[in-house]
Amino acid sequence: MLRINELRLPLNHAEADLRPAIVQRLGIADSALKSFTVFKRSYDARKKTAMLLIYTIDCELADEAAVLASHLGDHQIKATPDTSYKFIGHAPADFYAAERPRPVVIGFGPCGIFAALILAQMGLRPIVLERGKDVRQRTKDTWGLWREQRLDPESNVQFGEGGAGTFSDGKLYSQISDPRFLTRKVLTEFVKAGAPEEILFVSKPHIGTFRLVSMVIKMRADIEALGGEIRFQQKVTDLLIENEQVRGVTLESGEQIRTDHVVLALGHSARDTFTMLHERGVYMEAKPFSIGYRIEHPQSIIDKARFGPNAGNEILGAADYKLVHHAKNGRSVYSFCMCPGGTVVAATSEPNRVVTNGMSQYSRNERNANAGIVVGITPEDYRQDGKTDGSLVNPLDGMAFQRIWESRAYELGEGGYLAPGSLVGDFIKRQRSKAFGSVEPSYKPGVTLTDLQQKGRGSLPTYALEAIREALPAFGRQIRGFDMADAVLTGVETRTSSPLRVTRGKDYQSLNIRGLYPAGEGAGYAGGIMSAGVDGIEVAEALGRAMLAEV
Repeated sequence: MLRINELRLPLNHAEADLRPAIVQRLGIADSALKSFTVFKRSYDARKKTAMLLIYTIDCELADEAAVLASHLGDHQIKATPDTSYKFIGHAPADFYAAERPRPVVIGFGPCGIFAALILAQMGLRPIVLERGKDVRQRTKDTWGLWREQRLDPESNVQFGEGGAGTFSDGKLYSQISDPRFLTRKVLTEFVKAGAPEEILFVSKPHIGTFRLVSMVIKMRADIEALGGEIRFQQKVTDLLIENEQVRGVTLESGEQIRTDHVVLALGHSARDTFTMLHERGVYMEAKPFSIGYRIEHPQSIIDKARFGPNAGNEILGAADYKLVHHAKNGRSVYSFCMCPGGTVVAATSEPNRVVTNGMSQYSRNERNANAGIVVGITPEDYRQDGKTDGSLVNPLDGMAFQRIWESRAYELGEGGYLAPGSLVGDFIKRQRSKAFGSVEPSYKPGVTLTDLQQKGRGSLPTYALEAIREALPAFGRQIRGFDMADAVLTGVETRTSSPLRVTRGKDYQSLNIRGLYPAGEGAGYAGGIMSAGVDGIEVAEALGRAMLAEV
């Protein structure tokens, strides 16, 4: 196979135009092109009146060697790389004959799912322990918060089958380095589980919450069919450690499971588990993260600003954006987890605290666009001991800092998990909003308009408020209408990423506890569905390599 990169055609070209464009680019006769497939399709929106589609095409040719020879030095025409997944090994049929302990995966979000799937595909029969409920019941419990202001601390947007990624836009793209094409393995498994095949070639694939639910169920069934075991409502409360080696886990019920290999795929909100790990001496460190608000605009404004006369084009879909501003006070403000045609959702996992996040369905056809507008913070910003001597920050301090602002948001929202909000125009003018304008907020249970910057009761630290206030007009100069007066800010977004890192070595194991494999977003090694899935694969490979070496 031969690959053509950067093949450009007009946005509205006919499907039949692709073949002659390939033939012309390669300089061959039409009969020499046996077949072709689209590996990737993106778009160039820099010239809104003449937008282009950009293709990566894999071709089967009558004489591939001759065509490659004729294009030596052309970096856009190369042999197609092998993107298939290669297993590092498989367990023999009698691997567990001697009652060898099975590997345990804690958490069943994107990272835990792919760690368990790879382990199962290698014949290692993992036991998955998920503190939350199965995805169907979890969905009902989540709607209980959104519709009835009733929170289940163990079954919500953060906890349960599928993890936080289930109630999101289902974005399946990442900027991670991927020399082994592990993202292709993730996408392929998603398609097998029912995702649309277009995710294999569109530049910014997404699935949406409703489709993710059914896919997660299918992937669970695949793991179980391969000998894996998934147990819900199984909260791990302790690690059994002997001589700096994991020997098992203890569940809330008191049951102990013996194991020498544990994948920690906790997600970024398992605060009680992080506390337990810290108390057990597992090495971890504080890390930067970001805090801010969700902002909502009419999706039509974003479409027009990004696509001009091509707004509404079916191929382009709902427009997204990515913004960054470096404020005068030294803070960086940027857009995060942009959800075209989506909704702002209640994402708390603790009583009497408010947390926001964004979600979209596959259609992305809701009226509003939303995104996090967040400010980067460092461990020195949130350390609780007041020291300024450069000493290490307690890794649990970031969780304490998050809780302060989540509790403040609950207070400003006036209870019932209502979120505090402000119109953008009023926020810039530092005044209280009294009534919504053209943008109706999508957050449920609801939004309480207030002054997000009131003295002594501000919804975020002063430096964050100043930076966001400065950034909004700057963003308006990049996307016309972004700082429209009646766009809505809803607070607070505090769980952009884990506030700590459970540090691991090159072998993917904890620095000081053998057999413990910190993984995914909660451990500080991923940010989103794709990177979490890839990290789950890599951790499973490292664990599998260690187990198979014991044979």
